[in-house]
Amino acid sequence: MDTMGRHVISELWGCDTEKLNNMEFIEKVFVNAALKAGAEVREVAFHKFAPQGVSGVVIISESHLTIHSFPEHGYASIDVYTCGPIIDPNVAASFIAEELGAKTSEVVEIPRGMGPIKMDKKMEMSETAR
Repeated sequence: MDTMGRHVISELWGCDTEKLNNMEFIEKVFVNAALKAGAEVREVAFHKFAPQGVSGVVIISESHLTIHSFPEHGYASIDVYTCGPIIDPNVAASFIAEELGAKTSEVVEIPRGMGPIKMDKKMEMSETAR
């Protein structure tokens, strides 16, 4: 079935802690990852936390790439979401993992826009309770 988008969620462990704490490096990696995947970069926003960590987003015409880094744990959470059939989010996610020196990566790809999500009863109750 066709989807409106593909969302890659990547858990990166054992990353280079200095790279995870270097906002300029991460920003460059994310822009390059988007370009390597063939995406069109629109906007870039990154923030360095004190004493450590970086969060940021690269907005692309096809959607976005995001990161939240935790240098103290050698961990980064990565999202790469692309719309349309042309851009492969796995290309960008793999490039990011390699550049951050991840020793382990756990990757899940979720098709987006396929129709209503079917939830179990527990989930439905917790959502309606809000």
